[in-house]
Amino acid sequence: MTEPRVSGPPRATRRPPAGPRQLHPGAWWLWALGLGAAATRTTNPLLLLLLAAVAGYVVAARRGDAPWSRSYGAFLRLGLVVLGIRLVFAVLLGSPVPGTHVLLTLPEVPLPDWAQGVRIGGRVTLEGLLAALYDGLRLATLLVCVGAANALASPARLLRTLPGALYEAGVAVVVAMTFAPNLVADVRRLRAARRLRGRTDRGIAAVLSVGLPVLEGALERSVALAAAMDTRGFGRTADVPRSLARTTALLTLAGLLGICLAAYGLLTAGGAGWAVPVLLLGLAAASAGLLLGSRRSVRTRYRPDPWALPEWLTAGSGAAVAASTIWLAGVDPAAFAPTVVPPTAPALPLAAVLAVLTGLVPAFAAPHPPRRVS
Repeated sequence: MTEPRVSGPPRATRRPPAGPRQLHPGAWWLWALGLGAAATRTTNPLLLLLLAAVAGYVVAARRGDAPWSRSYGAFLRLGLVVLGIRLVFAVLLGSPVPGTHVLLTLPEVPLPDWAQGVRIGGRVTLEGLLAALYDGLRLATLLVCVGAANALASPARLLRTLPGALYEAGVAVVVAMTFAPNLVADVRRLRAARRLRGRTDRGIAAVLSVGLPVLEGALERSVALAAAMDTRGFGRTADVPRSLARTTALLTLAGLLGICLAAYGLLTAGGAGWAVPVLLLGLAAASAGLLLGSRRSVRTRYRPDPWALPEWLTAGSGAAVAASTIWLAGVDPAAFAPTVVPPTAPALPLAAVLAVLTGLVPAFAAPHPPRRVS
């Protein structure tokens, strides 16, 4: 008589669930960095506004209801503030761009001889304002792209995907990244409390009254997160030979510096010749450093985030936007950098529009995030 065979638990697979799930945070950051790289290659306000609109649409379509998902509005307001400050500086301090279309003339403050090239007041030209507007809009678009990544990618899930060589630095970065979402959550909570008490939540007085509690609460949450992570063993590493640790740090640092230098060369005119070999060497050194650094990690991964077809489509769309924009900017630089002397109306080339609209792929390919049950 044979005994009945007891089947064990099913073997774990990396297949993603069919229902709502969180997209891999690395895919969101690669997508956002692709949009940001495209924004650095152009000063065309129409293309910059289109990039910001693409990022905003994807955030509206795939944003969850977690507290850190509400930080996109803060980054959007920050971009508008940066744009306004850039225009104010151009009006008060002047612009190095020469212009003949004078809009107004402000009283000019006389400065000593050692401050040549700097002025306060004077003529405000249309060309200078346009140059400041284009530069400020480009920086605001970069902030919008970073805000989109912060609103879509969970910082805690991003920490779990970091390799062992970057784990200690990743803990500090993730703790710092949680400050902005906690700040936004505390602002919403305190504004709701003021409304419940019959007080106004708008105006300078309201901002000053909640400013200190908001900063204190955000700092306390970040410190509490760091303490909880330390209690659970985050940052614990295995004992490795000192020579291996030094080699890992040297390869990782050299690789990251090479990648940054190559990225600067690719984003500037005339640097593509030497940037590609430097990029390949940097990637090889960084990969070797990360591979050696993985031996220091003794942590286990519980339910790791899968990297499936939606992740490939999301990351690939961002890379496609960056690559196509960089290539088109080299083919037709006038369309991506409209002249301000003399002032010309910016054009909107069809090829650039199609390239930017490729960034909308995550709005349809990425899965819907799960909703929290209150």
